[in-house]
Amino acid sequence: MENFIAYNPTKVHFGKDVVGTLGKTVAGLGKRVLLVYGKGSVLRNGSYQDTLDQLDEAGLEITEYGGIKPNPVIEDADAAARLGKEKQVDLVVAVGGGSAIDTAKVIAVCIGEDCKAWDVMKGRVDIKKTLPIIAVLTLAATASEMNSIAVLQNDQEKEKFGYRHPSMFPTHSFMDPTYSCTVPPEHTGYGIVDLIAHALENYFGMGEASLSDRFAEGIILEAMEGGPELMSKLENYDLRAKIMWAASNALNGITASGRASGDFASHAIGHQLSLLYDTPHAASLSITFPAWMKHMKPRIGHRLEKLGTRLFGDPSIENTIKRFEEFFKSMNCPVRLQDIGLDQANWEEIVTLMNKNNCQGKNPENLLNDQDRSAIVDRMLEPN
Repeated sequence: MENFIAYNPTKVHFGKDVVGTLGKTVAGLGKRVLLVYGKGSVLRNGSYQDTLDQLDEAGLEITEYGGIKPNPVIEDADAAARLGKEKQVDLVVAVGGGSAIDTAKVIAVCIGEDCKAWDVMKGRVDIKKTLPIIAVLTLAATASEMNSIAVLQNDQEKEKFGYRHPSMFPTHSFMDPTYSCTVPPEHTGYGIVDLIAHALENYFGMGEASLSDRFAEGIILEAMEGGPELMSKLENYDLRAKIMWAASNALNGITASGRASGDFASHAIGHQLSLLYDTPHAASLSITFPAWMKHMKPRIGHRLEKLGTRLFGDPSIENTIKRFEEFFKSMNCPVRLQDIGLDQANWEEIVTLMNKNNCQGKNPENLLNDQDRSAIVDRMLEPN
C-alpha cells in the first residue's frame, strides 16, 4: 500500500427535503449568489424552484446562468464567470448533475482569480482564491458533488479532460434522491454505468490496496444489484438513494486511497467520442471500457481474475468482460460504436484524435501507445 493523504471537506446533506436548510447555509457564506444550472430537467423535477425559493427566503441577491450543456464547454464557464464578476457574487450554487457542478467549480476559480476557464483546465493558474461552491444534486453519476474534479471541453482545440484542485471541493452538497426520481430510463442507465466506470478506473490503478479494492467491489455490486430493479421502478426513492450514494462514493477518494494512481484511460478515450460526436459521457464509457479490457488482458489479467471472482464467483477473464458488457446493455447503454451510428468509416477520425491528444491513463504500468489505441478502436467496432 502506498502512502496517502485522505481529504474530503465537502459537507453532505443527504435525504428527503434536505434543501430546506439550503438558504440558511448559503446565507452564512455570502449575500450575492450566482445560480448555475442546466437545461430542462431541473425545471421539471422541482430542484430549481426549491433552490430559488430557499435563496429568496434567505434574502439573498440572485444572478442566474442557465443552459449548461451535458458535455460542458469552456464558453459557458467564461460567460458565467464574467457575469458573476460583474455582479460581484460571493459564491456559486450549482443545481443539476455533473455538468452543472463541474462548470460551477471552474466558474468559482475564474471569478476568484480573474482568469479564463481554459487556463484553469490547463493548469496555468496558481490558484489561491476560489469562491465557495454549493451543489444541489439531481443526477446520480459523476460524484462531482463530492470531489475536486471538473471536466470541460474545448471544441475549438478539440480537447476534453479533467482538472483537479483541492479548492474545487464543494463546501456543501445537498443530495435529495427525490430529485432523481424523474430522471428518464436512458439517463438513469447512463448514471449507473458512469459510477461503475469510476470504481473500475481506480480498481485498475497502480498499487495494491486491498480495502480500497473492497470498497470499489462493493460499489459495483450495489450498482449491479440495484440498477436493474431501479430501471423497472424509476420512481422508487430507496433505490434512487442507494444509487445516488454509490455514485458519490465511486469517485470521492475512498476507492483511491493506498494506490499510486488510478488508471482513467477509458475516460480519456471516451472523451474523444464526446468531442467528435457529442456522445453522452457514460455512453462513451460503456463502449470504451469493454474494448479497453479486452485489449489490456495481458497487462491486467490478474486484476480481472480477482474482480470476476469477487463479483461473480468466476475468475474467467472472458466471462468477467462479457458480464460487464451484458450489464451495460441491460442499462440500455451502447457497447459498440455501431450502437451510436458509427462504423469503420469513422475509424481514422477517432484514432487520429486519440493519438493527437495522447489518450492514456494515469497508471504508468498501463500506458498506451498509438498501436494500443488503434487496437482498442478495432475492439470498439467488433460485432456484438
